[in-house]
Amino acid sequence: MHEIAIANEIIKKAKERGKKIKGVVMEVGELSSITPKELVNAMKSIVDWDIKAKGTKGVVKCACGFEGRPRIVERAHGFVLFECPSCGGAPKVIKGDGIMLKEVIAKVD
Repeated sequence: MHEIAIANEIIKKAKERGKKIKGVVMEVGELSSITPKELVNAMKSIVDWDIKAKGTKGVVKCACGFEGRPRIVERAHGFVLFECPSCGGAPKVIKGDGIMLKEVIAKVD
């Protein structure tokens, strides 16, 4: 399950900030290999934190001149297949394919 590996990496990065952690806030690109819901569920199976994951839109640029949101053709476990909505070609991703740890919320003693 790749979502557990991704969750463990985010947990590791959060813990590197040296705080007693209450929660985390993340951004998950719509072109990444995992959905926000899958990531939250994976993380909640490992840690007892307040976990928020917000989806962000993907942006692509195609050789045909199109720049904007791609057409998602298929999403399955571990991958997302998308194409240019203008010509059906394989565009390059400009943004929206990553996962970002935006905030680590510390516990108040």
